[in-house]
Amino acid sequence: MTNSRTMRLLQAAAGMLVLAAGWQILSYVFPHYLFPPVPEIIKRTVEVLITGSLLVDVLLTAARIFGGLFGAFILGGILAMIIGQSRTAENFIAPVLTFFQGIPALSWVVFAIIWFHGIEFRVLFIMVMTTLPAFTFQILDAFRSMSKDLFEMTMSFRPRRWTLFRFLIVPTILPGILTAWKVNLGNAARVVVVAELVGATGGVGYQLLRQQQLFDMAGAMAWTLQLVLFVLVVQ
Repeated sequence: MTNSRTMRLLQAAAGMLVLAAGWQILSYVFPHYLFPPVPEIIKRTVEVLITGSLLVDVLLTAARIFGGLFGAFILGGILAMIIGQSRTAENFIAPVLTFFQGIPALSWVVFAIIWFHGIEFRVLFIMVMTTLPAFTFQILDAFRSMSKDLFEMTMSFRPRRWTLFRFLIVPTILPGILTAWKVNLGNAARVVVVAELVGATGGVGYQLLRQQQLFDMAGAMAWTLQLVLFVLVVQ
Protein backbone atom coordinates (compact mmCIF):
# COMPACT_ATOMS: atom_id res chain seq x y z
CA MET A 1 0.00 0.00 0.00
CA THR A 2 2.80 2.41 0.90
CA ASN A 3 4.70 1.68 -2.31
CA SER A 4 1.55 2.17 -4.37
CA ARG A 5 0.84 5.50 -2.69
CA THR A 6 4.43 6.64 -3.17
CA MET A 7 4.26 5.70 -6.85
CA ARG A 8 1.05 7.71 -7.32
CA LEU A 9 2.65 10.72 -5.67
CA LEU A 10 5.73 10.44 -7.86
CA GLN A 11 3.59 10.15 -10.99
CA ALA A 12 1.52 13.16 -9.95
CA ALA A 13 4.68 15.17 -9.27
CA ALA A 14 6.08 14.14 -12.66
CA GLY A 15 2.90 15.31 -14.36
CA MET A 16 3.10 18.71 -12.65
CA LEU A 17 6.78 19.05 -13.56
CA VAL A 18 5.99 18.35 -17.22
CA LEU A 19 3.24 20.99 -17.09
CA ALA A 20 5.62 23.53 -15.52
CA ALA A 21 8.33 22.69 -18.08
CA GLY A 22 5.87 23.19 -20.93
CA TRP A 23 4.84 26.57 -19.51
CA GLN A 24 8.49 27.58 -19.10
CA ILE A 25 9.18 26.71 -22.75
CA LEU A 26 6.22 28.84 -23.82
CA SER A 27 7.67 31.74 -21.77
CA TYR A 28 10.75 31.62 -24.03
CA VAL A 29 8.63 31.75 -27.18
CA PHE A 30 5.96 34.29 -26.23
CA PRO A 31 6.14 37.66 -24.40
CA HIS A 32 6.19 37.44 -20.62
CA TYR A 33 2.92 39.32 -20.28
CA LEU A 34 1.30 36.27 -21.94
CA PHE A 35 3.38 33.45 -20.45
CA PRO A 36 5.46 34.68 -17.49
CA PRO A 37 8.37 32.43 -16.39
CA VAL A 38 7.61 29.77 -13.79
CA PRO A 39 10.05 31.28 -11.21
CA GLU A 40 8.19 34.60 -11.46
CA ILE A 41 4.84 32.88 -10.84
CA ILE A 42 6.27 31.01 -7.84
CA LYS A 43 7.72 34.24 -6.47
CA ARG A 44 4.37 36.04 -6.76
CA THR A 45 2.54 33.09 -5.19
CA VAL A 46 4.86 33.12 -2.17
CA GLU A 47 4.45 36.91 -1.87
CA VAL A 48 0.70 36.48 -1.49
CA LEU A 49 1.17 33.86 1.23
CA ILE A 50 3.63 35.91 3.29
CA THR A 51 2.02 39.33 2.83
CA GLY A 52 -0.65 39.79 5.48
CA SER A 53 -2.81 42.24 3.55
CA LEU A 54 -2.92 39.86 0.56
CA LEU A 55 -3.41 36.71 2.62
CA VAL A 56 -6.55 38.31 4.07
CA ASP A 57 -8.15 38.06 0.62
CA VAL A 58 -7.40 34.32 0.49
CA LEU A 59 -8.89 33.81 3.95
CA LEU A 60 -11.94 35.89 3.01
CA THR A 61 -12.59 33.67 0.00
CA ALA A 62 -12.09 30.56 2.15
CA ALA A 63 -14.63 31.87 4.68
CA ARG A 64 -17.14 32.51 1.89
CA ILE A 65 -16.65 28.99 0.52
CA PHE A 66 -17.14 27.34 3.92
CA GLY A 67 -20.10 29.59 4.78
CA GLY A 68 -21.89 28.78 1.55
CA LEU A 69 -21.13 25.06 1.75
CA PHE A 70 -22.23 24.82 5.37
CA GLY A 71 -25.52 26.58 4.60
CA ALA A 72 -26.15 24.34 1.57
CA PHE A 73 -25.22 21.23 3.59
CA ILE A 74 -27.69 22.01 6.38
CA LEU A 75 -30.53 22.82 3.98
CA GLY A 76 -29.64 19.89 1.74
CA GLY A 77 -29.60 17.48 4.68
CA ILE A 78 -33.03 18.65 5.82
CA LEU A 79 -34.47 18.36 2.32
CA ALA A 80 -32.88 14.93 1.82
CA MET A 81 -34.44 13.63 5.03
CA ILE A 82 -37.86 15.02 4.05
CA ILE A 83 -37.65 13.50 0.57
CA GLY A 84 -36.41 10.20 1.96
CA GLN A 85 -39.43 9.90 4.24
CA SER A 86 -42.13 10.97 1.78
CA ARG A 87 -42.69 10.06 -1.85
CA THR A 88 -45.09 13.01 -2.15
CA ALA A 89 -42.43 15.42 -0.93
CA GLU A 90 -40.00 13.96 -3.45
CA ASN A 91 -42.48 14.54 -6.27
CA PHE A 92 -42.71 18.21 -5.28
CA ILE A 93 -39.12 19.01 -4.28
CA ALA A 94 -36.94 16.89 -6.61
CA PRO A 95 -38.10 18.59 -9.86
CA VAL A 96 -37.46 22.02 -8.33
CA LEU A 97 -33.94 21.04 -7.28
CA THR A 98 -33.29 19.56 -10.73
CA PHE A 99 -34.45 22.84 -12.26
CA PHE A 100 -32.13 24.81 -9.94
CA GLN A 101 -29.26 22.48 -10.85
CA GLY A 102 -29.61 23.44 -14.49
CA ILE A 103 -29.29 27.19 -13.81
CA PRO A 104 -25.73 28.41 -14.55
CA ALA A 105 -23.74 30.00 -11.73
CA LEU A 106 -23.51 33.23 -13.72
CA SER A 107 -27.31 33.46 -13.77
CA TRP A 108 -27.41 33.19 -9.97
CA VAL A 109 -24.84 36.01 -9.86
CA VAL A 110 -27.11 38.21 -11.96
CA PHE A 111 -30.16 37.32 -9.83
CA ALA A 112 -28.26 38.09 -6.60
CA ILE A 113 -27.13 41.49 -7.88
CA ILE A 114 -30.69 42.43 -8.85
CA TRP A 115 -32.34 41.10 -5.68
CA PHE A 116 -29.87 41.96 -2.88
CA HIS A 117 -27.66 44.88 -1.82
CA GLY A 118 -25.20 43.36 0.66
CA ILE A 119 -22.13 41.87 -1.01
CA GLU A 120 -21.63 39.10 1.55
CA PHE A 121 -25.27 38.07 1.39
CA ARG A 122 -25.06 38.00 -2.41
CA VAL A 123 -22.07 35.68 -2.31
CA LEU A 124 -23.70 33.47 0.34
CA PHE A 125 -26.90 33.24 -1.71
CA ILE A 126 -24.97 32.28 -4.85
CA MET A 127 -22.91 29.66 -3.05
CA VAL A 128 -25.94 28.06 -1.41
CA MET A 129 -28.08 27.98 -4.55
CA THR A 130 -25.34 26.48 -6.72
CA THR A 131 -24.42 23.69 -4.30
CA LEU A 132 -27.79 22.94 -2.64
CA PRO A 133 -29.12 20.51 -5.30
CA ALA A 134 -25.90 18.47 -5.35
CA PHE A 135 -25.78 18.22 -1.55
CA THR A 136 -29.44 17.18 -1.37
CA PHE A 137 -29.22 14.47 -4.01
CA GLN A 138 -25.89 13.12 -2.73
CA ILE A 139 -27.13 12.87 0.87
CA LEU A 140 -30.38 11.32 -0.36
CA ASP A 141 -28.48 8.70 -2.37
CA ALA A 142 -26.36 7.88 0.68
CA PHE A 143 -29.50 7.56 2.82
CA ARG A 144 -31.19 5.25 0.31
CA SER A 145 -28.10 3.05 0.02
CA MET A 146 -28.68 1.91 3.60
CA SER A 147 -29.09 -1.85 3.92
CA LYS A 148 -32.78 -2.74 4.29
CA ASP A 149 -31.92 -5.88 6.27
CA LEU A 150 -29.80 -3.87 8.68
CA PHE A 151 -32.56 -1.28 9.03
CA GLU A 152 -35.22 -3.92 9.73
CA MET A 153 -32.98 -5.67 12.26
CA THR A 154 -32.34 -2.37 14.04
CA MET A 155 -36.05 -1.51 14.07
CA SER A 156 -36.80 -4.86 15.69
CA PHE A 157 -35.19 -3.50 18.86
CA ARG A 158 -37.61 -0.54 18.75
CA PRO A 159 -34.94 2.13 19.19
CA ARG A 160 -35.75 5.74 19.88
CA ARG A 161 -35.49 8.10 16.91
CA TRP A 162 -32.32 9.76 18.21
CA THR A 163 -30.70 6.36 18.80
CA LEU A 164 -31.68 5.21 15.31
CA PHE A 165 -30.31 8.39 13.80
CA ARG A 166 -27.06 8.26 15.78
CA PHE A 167 -26.15 4.59 15.45
CA LEU A 168 -27.58 3.63 12.06
CA ILE A 169 -28.34 6.58 9.81
CA VAL A 170 -25.26 8.72 10.55
CA PRO A 171 -22.67 5.92 10.09
CA THR A 172 -24.44 4.86 6.88
CA ILE A 173 -24.56 8.28 5.24
CA LEU A 174 -21.23 9.61 6.56
CA PRO A 175 -19.10 8.30 3.63
CA GLY A 176 -21.58 9.86 1.19
CA ILE A 177 -21.49 13.14 3.09
CA LEU A 178 -17.70 13.27 2.99
CA THR A 179 -17.76 12.57 -0.75
CA ALA A 180 -20.38 15.30 -1.22
CA TRP A 181 -18.19 17.81 0.63
CA LYS A 182 -15.15 16.83 -1.42
CA VAL A 183 -16.99 17.21 -4.73
CA ASN A 184 -18.82 20.39 -3.79
CA LEU A 185 -15.66 21.99 -2.44
CA GLY A 186 -14.15 22.03 -5.92
CA ASN A 187 -17.39 23.34 -7.43
CA ALA A 188 -17.71 26.02 -4.76
CA ALA A 189 -14.13 27.21 -5.34
CA ARG A 190 -14.96 27.85 -8.99
CA VAL A 191 -18.31 29.49 -8.25
CA VAL A 192 -16.99 31.83 -5.55
CA VAL A 193 -14.52 33.36 -8.01
CA VAL A 194 -17.37 34.16 -10.41
CA ALA A 195 -19.36 35.65 -7.53
CA GLU A 196 -16.42 37.78 -6.37
CA LEU A 197 -15.70 39.04 -9.86
CA VAL A 198 -18.96 40.97 -9.81
CA GLY A 199 -19.26 43.54 -7.06
CA ALA A 200 -17.01 42.08 -4.35
CA THR A 201 -14.45 44.35 -2.66
CA GLY A 202 -12.13 41.58 -1.54
CA GLY A 203 -11.24 37.96 -2.12
CA VAL A 204 -9.42 35.95 -4.76
CA GLY A 205 -11.96 36.81 -7.46
CA TYR A 206 -11.58 40.53 -6.74
CA GLN A 207 -7.79 40.23 -6.96
CA LEU A 208 -8.07 38.30 -10.24
CA LEU A 209 -10.15 41.15 -11.65
CA ARG A 210 -7.43 43.60 -10.60
CA GLN A 211 -4.75 41.52 -12.31
CA GLN A 212 -6.85 41.44 -15.47
CA GLN A 213 -7.17 45.22 -15.41
CA LEU A 214 -3.39 45.53 -14.96
CA PHE A 215 -2.78 42.89 -17.65
CA ASP A 216 -0.61 41.05 -15.11
CA MET A 217 -0.55 37.36 -16.06
CA ALA A 218 1.94 36.40 -13.34
CA GLY A 219 -0.34 37.92 -10.72
CA ALA A 220 -3.39 36.19 -12.19
CA MET A 221 -1.61 32.84 -12.06
CA ALA A 222 -0.42 33.48 -8.50
CA TRP A 223 -3.95 34.20 -7.26
CA THR A 224 -5.33 31.21 -9.17
CA LEU A 225 -2.76 28.98 -7.46
CA GLN A 226 -3.91 30.27 -4.06
CA LEU A 227 -7.35 28.84 -4.72
CA VAL A 228 -5.97 25.57 -6.12
CA LEU A 229 -3.68 25.11 -3.10
CA PHE A 230 -6.56 25.86 -0.71
CA VAL A 231 -8.77 23.19 -2.31
CA LEU A 232 -5.96 20.62 -2.35
CA VAL A 233 -5.09 21.22 1.31
CA VAL A 234 -8.70 21.04 2.49
CA GLN A 235 -9.45 17.92 0.45
